[in-house]
Amino acid sequence: MGLSGGQSPLLMWLLLSCLQLGTSLERIGYVPQLSSATLAGRLTQSTLTLEQPRGQFSHLNISDFDAIWLVVAHSNASQNFTAPQRVEDTPVPASFSQRGYYLTLMANRALYPGDWPGKQLRVLRVGNDTRCSPRTRGCNHPLPGPGPYRMKFLVMSDKGPVAETEWSSETRLQQAEALQAVPGPQSAGTVVIIAILSVLLAVFLTALLTLLIYTCYDTCGSTPISGPGEVVCGRRYDTHHVCSPPAAGGS
Repeated sequence: MGLSGGQSPLLMWLLLSCLQLGTSLERIGYVPQLSSATLAGRLTQSTLTLEQPRGQFSHLNISDFDAIWLVVAHSNASQNFTAPQRVEDTPVPASFSQRGYYLTLMANRALYPGDWPGKQLRVLRVGNDTRCSPRTRGCNHPLPGPGPYRMKFLVMSDKGPVAETEWSSETRLQQAEALQAVPGPQSAGTVVIIAILSVLLAVFLTALLTLLIYTCYDTCGSTPISGPGEVVCGRRYDTHHVCSPPAAGGS
């Protein structure tokens, strides 16, 4: 039985819709968050610290063997992100300048349980590995600049991407503050103080040198010193019980 002209477009639309539903990623309503503001080193010049997404991957179509990646992207490149279809196509940090994003911190949902016992701090420090090569897949290499950055989590199976979270808000790293010149009035006052201290130091050194010269002159002028041409008189005496030898030629 043939299809009429009005039924054919409708059937094609339903077929395409089914294909898109089969290939689209599951959306997880979770937004990655920075760790508590009281945590020391939450943001540095090359790292940032996220809260772990605990209990966010307990969906039926996610298995314990699926890899959970953290996607790190420049804020202006997050809209152009395309999930890799194979693990071999995972972007590495070395391609960050060209692609604008890369994948790191691979884990599984067993590492992100919803009910973690105790009050142990569970965080993810992004950019904390200085020993791995940026060309290595999954390397947690230090972030190359101040940003801004946006992050999300991507779940991948052996057959391709499965689910993803929402993008985080923009995050900027700390920047080294350049040394600023002292304003004009304070600079002039500093110059005056330095000049006064220099004059006082010069006066002190002059007075000290004058005192040393005066002391040396006074000491040397009052003490007589014998010269090499002066005659020094001494008393002559004979030792007891010592006989003088007879004069030569005596009888």
